[in-house]
Amino acid sequence: MRSRLLPAVVLVVAGLLGTAVAAPAHATPLPLAGRTIAIDPGHQLGNSRHLAQINRLVYVGLWKPCNTTGTATDGGFPEATFAWRTSLALKRRLEALGGTVRMTRTTNSVHDWGPCVGARGRFGANVGADLEISLHGDGAAAATHGFFVIRPGRRAGWTDDILGRSRVLARRVRAGLAGAGFAVSTAYGGDGLDVRRDLGTLNAADVPTVMVELGNMRNAGDARCMTSAACRDRYARGLADGVLAQLAP
Repeated sequence: MRSRLLPAVVLVVAGLLGTAVAAPAHATPLPLAGRTIAIDPGHQLGNSRHLAQINRLVYVGLWKPCNTTGTATDGGFPEATFAWRTSLALKRRLEALGGTVRMTRTTNSVHDWGPCVGARGRFGANVGADLEISLHGDGAAAATHGFFVIRPGRRAGWTDDILGRSRVLARRVRAGLAGAGFAVSTAYGGDGLDVRRDLGTLNAADVPTVMVELGNMRNAGDARCMTSAACRDRYARGLADGVLAQLAP
């Protein structure tokens, strides 16, 4: 009983004596509290079973197929599954930092397809996201290895509003991945950055958006990393660092 009464007695005495009593300390807010991040796990596992749907053309500043099947490692590990599992690892990290995460697809199923590239691009703005990041694996010649970050190029009436902020985001994501120990791609200019005007996900975006080719799935070294849960978690760490650099106050 004394232990329950003591705090109240102290407060009464302090009040009578005119002594200030410090308010209890509040926990420091998490760095991404109040922020929303859209993640686009590239492709969908069932795209190859729904060719009529994904080959339908959609307009995103130019006519593009709704989606594609994506690539795979030589051992048959699909890009859709790599993107999905890496996205989940990134989601966990961002939520641990206080962020709200929304994903363009919520399954990795042979029974599902899409969504189309235009819907993927518009998704970030539709869910009130501060930025969107689209995750992929490359399918280049086997000698190519490393990651690169693609930002939207200028397409009048489509990307004018996000060019500058997407450029900054691309550089910060590149820095995050490099800081996690990943090497930039040996192709695409060799600086880990690329600009595209023909990718529907980027053209349709209305929030700062980048697409990241995290490695070349046809390269044996990259493939070993991309099929490893520990390595995918390291990708997620680097990506989260880039997002944090962009959004943290």
